[in-house]
Amino acid sequence: MIDLHLTKPLQTAHGPTLLDVRLSVTAGELVAVYGASGAGKTTLLRLLAGLSRPASGHLRVGNDVWYDQQSGIWLPPQRRSIGFVFQDYALFPNMTVRQNLEFALPDASGKVLVDELLELMDLGELARRRPQQLSGGQQQRVALARALARQPRLLLLDEPLAALDVPTRLRLQQALAAAHQRFQLTTLLVSHDYAEITRLATRAVELDGGRVVRNGLPSAVLPGTDTAPNFRLTGTVVAAEPSATGQTLQVRVGEEVVTVEVSAATPYQAGDTLVLTGSVQRER
Repeated sequence: MIDLHLTKPLQTAHGPTLLDVRLSVTAGELVAVYGASGAGKTTLLRLLAGLSRPASGHLRVGNDVWYDQQSGIWLPPQRRSIGFVFQDYALFPNMTVRQNLEFALPDASGKVLVDELLELMDLGELARRRPQQLSGGQQQRVALARALARQPRLLLLDEPLAALDVPTRLRLQQALAAAHQRFQLTTLLVSHDYAEITRLATRAVELDGGRVVRNGLPSAVLPGTDTAPNFRLTGTVVAAEPSATGQTLQVRVGEEVVTVEVSAATPYQAGDTLVLTGSVQRER
């Protein structure tokens, strides 16, 4: 269980405000944090990681106190069991993929874990390459594997997939879900992608003006829709990935690409034609 109440002044485009977040996270949860720019999402992750110091409050992880204003306790990042994945990868350019992972190990006895992570993230054939020899998606897989090599109690993800193309993002979402399950992680994911949140998170938390304004199942708290007249559109499948209920498809309709969940007896492939029927979705 993670129990926190953290405050910190924020400077936003609309002027100064106060981050004031109370939250409890159960071990094993994957909690998505979303909200408008300047709401305090990245600041919250930095406070959890110890990269920024709160103005007041507390942070307890299990039986350990990472921060408590009244007791004068504040653990620096190196004493917190966290893995942090940024959008910009932040890999060591002079190290190979394997060396990047080995550097993150708590001790040398974890080298077997490196082999497991290389296999899990499909990085085995890239183990001797350096970051500049990898694509963006490959670098992000290395960044995620390196965070897992720390065997963290808390994994923090700050929009790690936002800059990737749709097919790569879908593959990494699948890898992240597998890693979360395999290593029984407790994860906080900052994301603006509602489809990603719905696909990955057990709970969604919306921040607005530095405060929690929604907290619950993604299906219950993500922005709702009104139903308008039925539609029928024809699109082309640009990417297809397996999901728990069938497939997750990225479908190009005109100039837009939409995400569709299907349960089909015959799997779709890129290039297939898909007819979309249903209702126009209008935000409230």
